Amino acid sequence: MTIGDVIELIGRTAPFEKAASWDPVGLQLGDPDRTAVRVAVCHEVTESVVSAVEADPVDLLVSYHPLLFRPTNRLVAGRSPAGRAYRLLHAGAALAVAHTNYDAAPGGVADALAEALGIEDTAGFGPAGSGDNVKIVTFVPESHVERIAEAMGRAGAGRIGNYRAASFRSEGIGAFQPESWANPTSGDVDRLNRESEIRLEMIAARSAEAAVVAALVELHPYEEPAYDIYERRGNDALVGRVGRPPGGTSVRSFAQLVAARLGGETRLSWASADLNLVAVVPGSGADFIDAAVATGARALVTGDVSHHQARRAIDLGLSIIDPGHTRTERPGVVGLYNLIADAVSDAVDLTGIDPSPWEGVR
Repeated sequence: MTIGDVIELIGRTAPFEKAASWDPVGLQLGDPDRTAVRVAVCHEVTESVVSAVEADPVDLLVSYHPLLFRPTNRLVAGRSPAGRAYRLLHAGAALAVAHTNYDAAPGGVADALAEALGIEDTAGFGPAGSGDNVKIVTFVPESHVERIAEAMGRAGAGRIGNYRAASFRSEGIGAFQPESWANPTSGDVDRLNRESEIRLEMIAARSAEAAVVAALVELHPYEEPAYDIYERRGNDALVGRVGRPPGGTSVRSFAQLVAARLGGETRLSWASADLNLVAVVPGSGADFIDAAVATGARALVTGDVSHHQARRAIDLGLSIIDPGHTRTERPGVVGLYNLIADAVSDAVDLTGIDPSPWEGVR
């Protein structure tokens, strides 16, 4: 397998376009054409993880948390994300990231958290905000629709999760009056003409917009093709899960179950004794308090909830169970390692290296 093959495998399970728009998933360092015989998986690229890779080299490191969250203009040695990137490159290791796309994927981090806590009959909630894309619409004679749609697809349009070449087509009448100096493909100059046309609609990532428009214009038969580009948000991945907790569970006893199954200290902000539905969001999920309330859940399991966010949740009748950021992610990160281990000949498990910056004090 190549590094690109491993990334394609991850993308089939958790499409990268489903990641939140702020999330730099995919290949962060390295050459996709290089062979990937030895692949390691970690929760986060910490100093300890980099030291492990330097001591026992790998071709590719797959991390759940991104290393380079923000653009950088230098890679210089030191205790920083850029410094760790420099060390990985020096060690010959490429780096790939599967984060919010893997949170939302079927069988991913959100599902793994719900399963670990015994939550049943789950459904998704909480859009990830993944839609940094556009809709490109053009109007084409029926004879040219297939060629243009195929060309736009090759340029990157029409991708929705595991589906490609997605488009919508509707019939209509286009009206236009060519100037006397125009060279129309059909119709007469200085006369209002009406032509049967197909309205062709395809979505595209913003990064592919220019290439898709170029493909459209190149093959369009009209002297002056008409097309529209719309800002768009849609098809967001759902990063949370809501479902039924184990039968007869109160909020307090469920918080104890969370502590037992995920380990470590768990905080509880108590709002209600009833517990018919429980919502879970791996990582930092306080932004989804309102979405959790809207599902009818009476408790939310997530990490990094602040004092004021917990107070607001209580006012809304929602209990917060906070076992910490990394503990809510760990069941899914183990699943990410298993996904890679099933596909490559030599997998290295670095998920046991704790990424939490906090230590307990006794």
